[in-house]
Parts: sequence; structure tokens; C-alpha cells
Amino acid sequence: MAQLKAFPACSSPATAPSLHTRGLLHHQFRKAKPSLFKELGPRTRVGASKLQVVKSVQRSDTGVEVSETRKGSGLRGKLNKVVLAYSGGLDTSVIVPWLRENYNCDVVCFTADVGQGRKELEGLEAKAKASGASQLVVKDLKEEFVSEYIFPCLRAGAVYERKYLLGTSMARPVIAKAMVDVAKEVGADAVSHGCTGKGNDQVRFELTFFALNPKLKVVAPWREWDITGREDAIEYAKRKSVRVPVTKKSIYSRDRNLWHLSHEGDILEDPANEPKKDMYMMSVDPKDAPDKAEYVEIGIESGLPVSVNGKRLSPASLLAELNEIGGRHGIGRIDIVENRLVGMKSRGVYETPGGTILFAAARDLESLTLDRDTIQVKDSLALKYAELVYAGRWFDPLRESMDAFMQKITETTTGSVTLKLYKGSVTVTGRKSPFSLYREDISSFESGQIYDQADAAGFIRLYGLPTRVRAMLEQGI
Repeated sequence: MAQLKAFPACSSPATAPSLHTRGLLHHQFRKAKPSLFKELGPRTRVGASKLQVVKSVQRSDTGVEVSETRKGSGLRGKLNKVVLAYSGGLDTSVIVPWLRENYNCDVVCFTADVGQGRKELEGLEAKAKASGASQLVVKDLKEEFVSEYIFPCLRAGAVYERKYLLGTSMARPVIAKAMVDVAKEVGADAVSHGCTGKGNDQVRFELTFFALNPKLKVVAPWREWDITGREDAIEYAKRKSVRVPVTKKSIYSRDRNLWHLSHEGDILEDPANEPKKDMYMMSVDPKDAPDKAEYVEIGIESGLPVSVNGKRLSPASLLAELNEIGGRHGIGRIDIVENRLVGMKSRGVYETPGGTILFAAARDLESLTLDRDTIQVKDSLALKYAELVYAGRWFDPLRESMDAFMQKITETTTGSVTLKLYKGSVTVTGRKSPFSLYREDISSFESGQIYDQADAAGFIRLYGLPTRVRAMLEQGI
């Protein structure tokens, strides 16, 4: 259920916001549950409850109340209302007054829960108020995130550049879609984000905005303002009477959601450096994991996970359960140098404990339910599917069409897979399906009625005919 807060802007806040790192802004808290856009048709098939919009009131320097629609332009123009992807950290706290100064607009701060943890969502109302926002919208997107973004990628087998399970890439379209919905609900004419001009996220946000409401204006402060770093941001906040306590900056840039936790920056910027042991947060060091293996059974229906050890769970609950199980066994750590969409390479370390277990289970069950040609075509399309998601093209007709293909061919991928978890490794120990194409009476080395071994001779002669003819030509036969 969406929560909507409204309050008067305050130039001298009594409550100071806590400081988040710049890296956190670029990756976290731009999450919100979307509502229906009737005019957009099939791209808004997931509904959300209607927001209760509260009229905001501000006070001028003379203490006179003024309506939320102000006269005149800012330094860079005039916008009526902007929905800002909001984290409550230093950068977004600064972006709020910057938007008001440069576009003379009301700012609706927007935060969503996609599983980054309750601690990261605490105190946002006070922080938004201190920055001068007129409203705060908070939405819980965990179930939608898992069921409509993570699970389709899982079903498709989408892995970017052999390793990356697309944790951040999948989160951005659900967040951006919700921002479009909120913009419609509150009557905003623009949206804004805190992504830098070097990253992938700016593309992912803005392609979603373009796809769902091309009329919205997009403001990306990091591509416009003169602020070049943390000290500049703190100085600007002081000038605008936005209190931001100076705290020790995190050495890593992190993005956390229900699917994964990513780490970038500091020593990781040199690909030759080994990650430090104390950097990891979702998983234990494999050598410190239990000395006894744990077995887990994943139930799957039509290519999508539905149960853990026989217990049916909602998508978000199922993933949370597997994160806990996989994390205590050190599952799902990867270290990758990836090619960013904007052209540069970047090095990141990812923790995806539950996702790693699910990928192993889903892929293995397909070995029973899909034939050779189907698996080969599916695997080839999975590469393109992953590229589209990584590039922010979630609402692209090509991805949607590929998703329809994936849904169709996995209709019979139903069954269960048993996996053994031990000190960082995931090993499939058993699989079964009522739609299994495996026949013991055919595959057995014992003689059977269906497969006559003598038939193989004719098959080999016909299958090898091109090879034989080529050799005859080369040898003059």
C-alpha cells in the first residue's frame, strides 16, 4: 500500500537528515509500485492502489502561505512538479533544493522498497522535509519486483556476460515505471534521478520514462549542475540551510535489493586486487560456512519457482528464504569485469545467494523437459534477452516478444530439483518432472523394445555421409 506524506517546506529544519554515500544514491531507493495507465494498454498490466494525494502548502520568506504552483521561472526554466527518485542521502537531499532553485517547482520525493532493508528506509520523512520537498511517496514493490521482473529473467535464463545475474538491471524498470505512475497521480510534468553520466542506470531510468510516458520531462542534475563531488554538495546544502551531518564516507558504492548486493569502488577499481573478506554482507566466507552440507528442494511450475522444501511461498518470501539459506553457506559470490552500456569497463563484486540457487535449479530441470533443439534456441535467445535487460530496454517490444516465447516453451518445465549446498558450491543431486522426456527404458544400457541398437549403424552411415564424401574427394576415390 502506498504511503503518501505531505508537509510544509522548511528553510531551517529542526531534524537533520542522516548522510548516505554518493554511491548509494546511484543505486538505491528509486523504487515504487506502479498504478494503472489505462491509455498505455498492455504495458501497465500490473495495477496499484490509487494514491491519496494531499495538497501541499509552502511558506514564503515573509511567512505567507502560497500554493504549490508558483509563479515565475527558476535559473534553468520552469516546471510545475517533479517526481524525484529519492534515497535520503547527501545527493538527493541536495537535489531537492537544487530542483526548486533551478526550475521553481514543487518536488515530490519518491522511495520504494525492493528489499534493500528497513534500516535504509527509516527517517525518510524527516529528511525529505528538511530538504524542502512537498510530498513523500513510499511504496512496497518487493512482490512485484520478484514476480514480474526477476522471475521472467530467471525463466529466460538471462545472464549478462556469462556471470552477472542482472540484479540492478532488473530493479531499475520497476522503479522507473512506478515513478511514471506517481507522476500521473500527483500531476507532475517531470521526473528526476540522481544517476551520474557515467553509469548504466541513467539509461535504464530514462528509457522506461520514454516508453511509458514520453511527454514527461527528465531532469538529471549530475549532467547539468556544477557540483563535482561530496564537498561541493555539502557546501551547497549549507547555503540552502539543508543540514547534512558529516559522517565517514563508505569506501564502497553498494546497491542492495531482494535479489542481490553489489560492491564497487575503492580497491575494487583495480581488477588485480582481491576483495576484502569484511566487504561481504549477504554471505559468509565459504571457508567459514558449516562443515555439513545442506540439501534444499526447489519446486517449479511452468519455469517459475513456487516452493522451498515442499513449502509454497510468495515470490518475495521464497527469494528471501533462499537468500538466508544460501548466504549461510557462502553461495552466490562473483567477481566480474563487465562492459557498461556507455562504453567503459567496470569491475564489480556481486552477492546473489538465493538467485544462484534458483538459476541452478531452473536450468537443470530444463534438461528433463526440453529437447536439444529447444534448449539450444533458448540459450541463444537468453543472451540477447540479458543484453536488452542490461541496456534498460525492459519495455521494448523485442524483449516482450522474447518473453512470450520463453513462457510458451517452459509450459511443461514443472517438477522439483534437489541441490546440495556446501562451502560456496551448489550441486544438483536430483531432479524429477511429470513431463520428463527422459525414459529409463530407452536410456538403459540393457536391451529394450523401443531402441534397437542395430539401427545405429544405418543412422551413422547417413549422418556421416557428408564427412565420407569430403574424404573421398580429398583422396581421389
